Amino acid sequence: MKKLSFVFLCTALLACISSLQAKEQYGIAMHGGLKYPPTFTHFDVVNPNAPKGGELKHAVVGTFDTLNPFILKGTAPAQLRAALFESLLKRSPDEPMSLYGLVAESLEIAPDRSWIIFNINPKAKWNDGTPITAKDVAFSYHTFLEHGTPNQQMTYKKVEKVDVLNDRKVKFTFKKVDGKYDAEIPLIIGMMALIAEHDLKGKDFEKTGLTPLLTSGPYKVVKVEPGRSIIYKKDPNYWGKDLPVNKGYFNFDTLRFDYYKNATVAFEAFKAGEVDMREESDVGKWAEGYNFPAAKKGLVQCLAIPHQHQVGMQAFVFNTRREPFQDPRVRRALAYAFDADWLNKTMFHGALTRTTSFFDNTELAAKGLPQGKELALLEPFRAQLPKEVFEQPYTLPTFEKGSRENLKIARDLLNEAGWITKGGKLVNEKTGKPFTFEILLNVPENEKVALAFVRNLKPLGITATVRTVDAAQYENLRVNMNFDMIMHFWGHTMSPGQEQAFYWSSKAADEPGTRNYPGIKSPVVDTLCNTITSAKEREGLVAAVKALDRVLLWGHYVIPLSHRSKDYVAYWNKIEHPPLGPTGLPDLHTLWAKDGK
Repeated sequence: MKKLSFVFLCTALLACISSLQAKEQYGIAMHGGLKYPPTFTHFDVVNPNAPKGGELKHAVVGTFDTLNPFILKGTAPAQLRAALFESLLKRSPDEPMSLYGLVAESLEIAPDRSWIIFNINPKAKWNDGTPITAKDVAFSYHTFLEHGTPNQQMTYKKVEKVDVLNDRKVKFTFKKVDGKYDAEIPLIIGMMALIAEHDLKGKDFEKTGLTPLLTSGPYKVVKVEPGRSIIYKKDPNYWGKDLPVNKGYFNFDTLRFDYYKNATVAFEAFKAGEVDMREESDVGKWAEGYNFPAAKKGLVQCLAIPHQHQVGMQAFVFNTRREPFQDPRVRRALAYAFDADWLNKTMFHGALTRTTSFFDNTELAAKGLPQGKELALLEPFRAQLPKEVFEQPYTLPTFEKGSRENLKIARDLLNEAGWITKGGKLVNEKTGKPFTFEILLNVPENEKVALAFVRNLKPLGITATVRTVDAAQYENLRVNMNFDMIMHFWGHTMSPGQEQAFYWSSKAADEPGTRNYPGIKSPVVDTLCNTITSAKEREGLVAAVKALDRVLLWGHYVIPLSHRSKDYVAYWNKIEHPPLGPTGLPDLHTLWAKDGK
């Protein structure tokens, strides 16, 4: 008994010491201060007085086979994470990287970010009415560390230990990485999804299948047709509906997501009124397909929204684990063959802009030549990097004067790499093996782009083929890096962090389930990924991201495609939205039904 009392006393003493070292705060920013004051009532991008009620019907192309969004195996349905699960903190929608209290009403953090304490809101409850405790937070962490996705495991290994200080207080202590504390990891832990210990203890987390997990969020799963549809219903007893971070969100009583085999069938469902809202990614369809009767009568609103947000990188991705793509000269040569200008003009109504950065349309994109802090980060690696990194701004070939000059450059690069033309076919000079590869797709709508690229390669004597498979087969092949080339999109936020190592690091290159699809193994990239997460101010982060962007571009790991400068959305006029800003499309959960019906 005395021993137990002593242990409890020590734990309480630790909590007191922590409190003396750091003051309680209502939020945390990655860099700089918070936009919203302690007394804020709602985020600026929402309508805090939006009517509640009604149903939102949405279409999804593909399928789903699990209700556990946290495991590698299987595909979870749309919006499951956002509608059902909560985290300790919630990210602000109009700041680069700022978090405010959700399940945690406050936090305490060391000045060097070596530890963080979360103080759980006493009102926070699971949907079965039981309180969310510090033990649940610790259980969530340990479960994801052991059974989560490779991204989660890679990130959560930076935690040294987790201490449950009392029912409402939990402390995370972090490890040093390369002699420094990761500045982002406390925020990542704050965004970790929470799962209930009493719901899952003793169960196989990776075999939860189509049985819903116990959650604490605003919606519950009420009906599932595996692979076909799922319906979420608002929990009338949701504990967090009046929190400032939730005001103006979760306005519909019911969310329904119906699944379709392809975009064409989904579009027909929208035109028939079976779907309420549609985000259009095909600019050709936007230009020609939205003149159906309901749109002409004004029953469907069609908006082209100019935006200023990041556009990510959509690209053909080389698998550098495989010949012949291990040679950067080969990869660069193929980029010279790809006629994006013709594609944009003939297939996309000239509405696209060529993407020239992994962080295009933001201050994070590498432009011109490196200078200042970016140059200082790159200089120690001058001998390991292509000289062009320091001497040339990154540009992509254009075809304004035709293809002859670009194809000549491509042939010269291929010849340098040991490929020669024989009988109209490109073959390896040493082995005689012809240059052939496959482009793997999972979306039929991308076939026209891939087939155009195949035609571009024929004058070089390269035989490329296109294979489109179903979503499940594609995911299996992609997760295990079993492909020659794919088309992939990497999205980013305005505050890149942990995910960059998951996308590009050497460790991620051979780890199934990561997003390092090119198979990049570069000590320079590894160092820059670590520099990003340890940046102590915004200026340092921007410099590190620019440096990473430049190194990735000059590595020729992808052939960039193009992006839209506008977001295209159509919706039946029973749906309303908050004012549109520079970030483009509003969050689905900020929409509402007209008059709440």
